[in-house]
Amino acid sequence: MRILAGIVGGSVLGIILLDAFETVVLARRAQHRFGITRLFYKSTWFPVSAVARLIKSPNSREKWLSVYGPVSLLMLLGLWAMGLIVGFALMQWSVGIQIHGQPSHFGNVVYFCATTFFTLGVGEPTNVVSKYLMVVEAGLGFSFLGLVIGYTPVFYQSFSSRELRISLLDARAGSPPSARELVLRQGKNPDRLEQQLAQWEEWCADVLQSQLSYPTLAYFRSQHSNQSWLRLVP
Repeated sequence: MRILAGIVGGSVLGIILLDAFETVVLARRAQHRFGITRLFYKSTWFPVSAVARLIKSPNSREKWLSVYGPVSLLMLLGLWAMGLIVGFALMQWSVGIQIHGQPSHFGNVVYFCATTFFTLGVGEPTNVVSKYLMVVEAGLGFSFLGLVIGYTPVFYQSFSSRELRISLLDARAGSPPSARELVLRQGKNPDRLEQQLAQWEEWCADVLQSQLSYPTLAYFRSQHSNQSWLRLVP
């Protein structure tokens, strides 16, 4: 039983670390069919979008959908952390962790691993293998927290870059922006229109690259309901 728990714990750690690496560190589109992030967004987006379809008011529906992006990101990070803690708890339990010289039941092991992961360090096991596992978990927890702190500014920088060009459309294509208004405001200067279309071509390429690298970014709605990039890009 304990050997099986150790195998399951190691598998959980491997799956979560691979998923976090592909989602945060590896800035390209992952090709794997199975992944925690993929399953998480498929399972959570369905009920959220179903509720949104029942909301008649466009403004209320947009507010409802705008909450999902930030909340889902926090939930995903929490899911990764919880999975890592449970994975280490299974491995510690499989090697017979002893706290204060006595074996502990699984609930106490989970609590011990949680404090170790968040570098609180409320105790220390007495058996040798558990000590090394504790050191590995503490280092991984510290790295995980640093990764989250470093990932969030990059993520929101991509979001800000996406929204900045859309905000410029007020003076160029009206609010809400339209292709007709964009053409009319250029007057008889086709070169100016061509230049602006070239800039928007670069913007589309930037959106494509950023959202292939960070798919979660697609769930972040625009701050302006009449300027959402979802309505501008075919």
